[in-house]
Amino acid sequence: MDRPVWVIIVNFRTPTLAIACLASIEGMVADLHGGRVVVVDNDSADGSAEQIDAAIRARGWSDWAELLAMPRNGGFAYGNNAGLKRALERDPRLGCAILLNPDTVVAPRAFDALLRHLASNPSIGIAGARIVNEHGLPETSAHRLPSPLGELENAAQFAPLSRMLSAHAVSPPVAAVAHPCDWVSGACMAIRREVLDAVGPLDEGYFLYFEEVDFCLRAKQAGWGCAFVPEACITHLEGASTGIAAGRRRRPSYWYESRRRFFVKAYGLAGLLQADVLWAFGRCSLALRRALGLGGKAGAEREPSHLAIDLLWGDLKAALSGEWRTIQRLPRRLHAG
Repeated sequence: MDRPVWVIIVNFRTPTLAIACLASIEGMVADLHGGRVVVVDNDSADGSAEQIDAAIRARGWSDWAELLAMPRNGGFAYGNNAGLKRALERDPRLGCAILLNPDTVVAPRAFDALLRHLASNPSIGIAGARIVNEHGLPETSAHRLPSPLGELENAAQFAPLSRMLSAHAVSPPVAAVAHPCDWVSGACMAIRREVLDAVGPLDEGYFLYFEEVDFCLRAKQAGWGCAFVPEACITHLEGASTGIAAGRRRRPSYWYESRRRFFVKAYGLAGLLQADVLWAFGRCSLALRRALGLGGKAGAEREPSHLAIDLLWGDLKAALSGEWRTIQRLPRRLHAG
């Protein structure tokens, strides 16, 4: 791929991490083929925009990087759409966009590996990187679509059931070779220009989480495949800006709202209710096994608090109030200008 490649980084109150991310990209600017990196600051209101802009100027990155300050914190999709719009306005020849989290460090040649995979696989429209955590341990970044049966498998945490439902497990073991998948982590995903033209922007109805799942599904419905590319590697400090990865903390409401939005868009209200019933059944079986001392305690310290009531009560209220009817099936198209 020899057309310009733009990298979009959405920052919210993580200026030090965003600057470190830019530093990791510095040696790979040639792989962008004349494209640029735009850091979108979602109205951090903590000096982030000023710090990032100052670093870009002081370190001589202005030739390939810029800051775009937004008037509000509209979420991950909102920030990425603003960056994508800037790329299309500034560079009509845009060939590919890479969405990248600010809490990542990009390994050498990672961008090149993603772009080479797209170039050699014309049916693939989205390519995702291999992700490791700060200790170098692999994190799952190639996934299957969430589904009602997948919710049962995840909630139950019961090995025999997981083997039976392995085809529905959202996060299978990390593979060593490139392969197709349903969706890749938005922490680092490369998107062809043709996919942007066919699918449009990310759905800003998601504030945070599930927006990349939704986008990859819409790309698949438009005829584009998605692939995991292990030769491209990033280190991801997951949850650095949201704290969602911290165990025993209550998940923010937007996680549950995003999950609800995805299931209603993908499966309708009946699919959401089916997912919740199966999740509740799996969760009850897990609680029973724990109470009887029959296992099921692995990872309990990392579970969010109030999980069941936040998930089930929130979805029930949405169903009874008719809130689910307001979910739009398709966002507007993304156009330059």
